[in-house]
Amino acid sequence: MDALPELLKRQTLTHPSRIALRGRDAALSYQQMMQMAEAVAEQLSLRGIKRVGVCGDNSLAWILADLACLLAGIVCVPVPVFFSESQTTHLIKQAGLDGLLRSDEVSEYELLGHGVWLRTLPVAAEVPGMPVGTAKITFTSGSTGTPKGVCLSVSQMTATTLALQERLAGVELQAHLCILPLATLLENIAGVYLPLLMGATVRVEPLESLGMSGSSGLNLSKLVEGVNRNRPHSLILVPELAMALVGAAERGQLDADSLRFLAVGGGRVSPELLARGRAAGLPLYEGYGLSECSSVVALNVPGADCDGSVGRPLSHIDIRVGSDSHILVRGNTHLGYLGDDHEQAEWLDTGDLGALRPEGFLSIDGRSKNLLITSFGRNISPEWLESELVQGLGVPQAVVFGDGEPQPAAMITVTDGRSPAALAGPLKALNQRLPDYARLAAVYIRRQRLNSSEGFITANGRPVRARIQEQLPTLVAQAFPLFLSTSCTNQPGELKMAFFDRLQQETAQARAHVTGAPVVSAIRDGFFSLESYTWFLTQAFHHVKHTVPLMMACGARLPQRTEFVRKALVEYIDEEYGHQEWILNDLAACGANKEAIREGKPDLSIELMVAYLYDQISRGNPVAFFGMVQVLEGTSIELATPLGEQIQKLLGLPNQAFSYLYSHGALDQDHFEFFRNLMDGITEPDDQQAIIDAARVVYRLYGDMLHKIPLPSRRQEHCHEAA
Repeated sequence: MDALPELLKRQTLTHPSRIALRGRDAALSYQQMMQMAEAVAEQLSLRGIKRVGVCGDNSLAWILADLACLLAGIVCVPVPVFFSESQTTHLIKQAGLDGLLRSDEVSEYELLGHGVWLRTLPVAAEVPGMPVGTAKITFTSGSTGTPKGVCLSVSQMTATTLALQERLAGVELQAHLCILPLATLLENIAGVYLPLLMGATVRVEPLESLGMSGSSGLNLSKLVEGVNRNRPHSLILVPELAMALVGAAERGQLDADSLRFLAVGGGRVSPELLARGRAAGLPLYEGYGLSECSSVVALNVPGADCDGSVGRPLSHIDIRVGSDSHILVRGNTHLGYLGDDHEQAEWLDTGDLGALRPEGFLSIDGRSKNLLITSFGRNISPEWLESELVQGLGVPQAVVFGDGEPQPAAMITVTDGRSPAALAGPLKALNQRLPDYARLAAVYIRRQRLNSSEGFITANGRPVRARIQEQLPTLVAQAFPLFLSTSCTNQPGELKMAFFDRLQQETAQARAHVTGAPVVSAIRDGFFSLESYTWFLTQAFHHVKHTVPLMMACGARLPQRTEFVRKALVEYIDEEYGHQEWILNDLAACGANKEAIREGKPDLSIELMVAYLYDQISRGNPVAFFGMVQVLEGTSIELATPLGEQIQKLLGLPNQAFSYLYSHGALDQDHFEFFRNLMDGITEPDDQQAIIDAARVVYRLYGDMLHKIPLPSRRQEHCHEAA
């Protein structure tokens, strides 16, 4: 069997003038591409380069550099654009790189020609644990974030490419657009090598021009514009991109006329999403693979497609499923892991769980190491439920947990402003579609993404489950819970809801008046002024100065049956005393006259909020005070720290101007957990209703204050910047 270099040269002889690569500003024929790649290969060989990293954005030069390594027999190590500095350093050291290639001019790099630049690195000794025959090392971040190198040979990559060509023989594909980073093995093999062996044109643009940033950032309008502009026949998608394009097609924004084959992989895809996509004119087909098998193992195609499966295995490999449901692969597996001298077994255990249907189609059920086992002994793949949540609700993140619990639960990230009430219906409908043992007991709604800097996700967007589980109490306390019925024919009854959870649920609509205030989006968009901040702090001073007096008044009026609440108030008072002075000091750091503010009056909304609480304590039920605690501490957890950081960045104020916001963002996380436990101890229906009613009123009045914060005109700000 001829290898990739010979096959590419044969394509060049067959149609030398056909366009092989097309960028934003240039196009290369097959003959030009091969001549340029050979010229770069010669330069690398003259300099004695043996192992080189290929860095940078998607470009013609990136592909030329990769092909040059292939032609020169140099070990190529694609460097993912989203790797952190420490991950890249680890990659360079572990692979013993003696050079780095990139497509843009940087100091310390020399031009090799045709847009490819080289930086030589200190010569390393032979790399221990690099298998003989290694041609490409693809690094994956793994669940811990530490990159692991998978070593592949030319023959392995060739076999996969030819097997894909065979599988797609009935699909005419003449133009492929790369929208994943070229350093991604799947795009490298199926998005470059495969189209070139098919005589097609590979279209590349900078990722930013296609709306892609980092490991998971997406500007959908740019992506849609890029697809419409290039009119490709094929794309390679991850589930989140597939979901975004399906939505765009349904809204009539995406021109799907040119599209003939959209491969979806990298995570489970719900059958509902595939059905929606095809109804909207998108030829979506799910596949499955892993780096250890040169990226593709199985693939659905037109005429050989099965719902709920990832397709039949490609012809160059064998697959079997063990008695423990583990998927095993033989025939075209990797040479080994970089630095690992262990001999490879005949059958590679993928770590994935699944089944082979009688017709030969493979289905995937999730990762074995992530399996949840309920207290009823039922096995649940969290990836399965996470894909249902992400694709069914249109949210960017979902994490399922609940090992050892009667039912699983989930945490989702909602960034489009939808209220919990708006999500409740779709969540209940999703739950009803699930088998009884997998129905979600609760879904916790976050507004801020889980990020890699805190260790909650890997660089390529996968959840770090051990870290999330470790911090789960804090994460759940920061989120808004929706509690769902898990009742069914063999598990009757509703879950009994604790009062804190009922309080959260029954005040959700009122809470939206706070979280939906214009100031929240204005800060995130950069439209916030010093006047805005000092006005907010002034109002905060005028209600915080009443916190301790309100607590004392409440404690004096509580009946004996709520003595445990009075005890809690003693702790609250000790922690809250004097916080109004923090706010005055923040105001002084902003240049305000704190004594004038001390003697001034608040906005009517704050005056009414404080008066309402005093009245409820003296004339109604004193536990109504805790309605205010629900509002203010919950709001602090969700908004104080992230918005405080953005305000400080916008206004350039010192840390001394943020003691109130920063301290309450951190303090109230502990307070809120304390508050949750306290509320769950309140069992009298009248007390519970008094707190719910008060929270609704305080959400309204506190939200009124937030809605009144003076903000700079967006139009004026824009004109000022343009000037």
